[in-house]
Amino acid sequence: MTTMQEQLNQQNDPADVEKNKVMGILAYIIFFIPLIAAKDSRFAMFHANQGLVLFLAAVAVNIVGSIIPVLGWFFILTLGNLLIFVFAILGIINAAKGEMKPLPLIGSIKILK
Repeated sequence: MTTMQEQLNQQNDPADVEKNKVMGILAYIIFFIPLIAAKDSRFAMFHANQGLVLFLAAVAVNIVGSIIPVLGWFFILTLGNLLIFVFAILGIINAAKGEMKPLPLIGSIKILK
């Protein structure tokens, strides 16, 4: 039995991965760059989707954290944004290694096709 990650990595085109590693990395900083520059790349689009989901999670954390006074400011904003930062670093590492590995907790959400 293979995991989702193994299935994704088996379907990688090595030339596509090598050509679009930078786009995969940029997807976690500014998710829409690969949507414009590498829309035909399966690798870049996977990481653009992960970057978009991460961005939406960051927006949600910041909205919820600002609505809830005191506890939200100290706990939700601090811990939530730290978690978002860690997930972004994990995504950048995966893209740099040429892997299509979903992020923990939110990686299974598909917005882009």
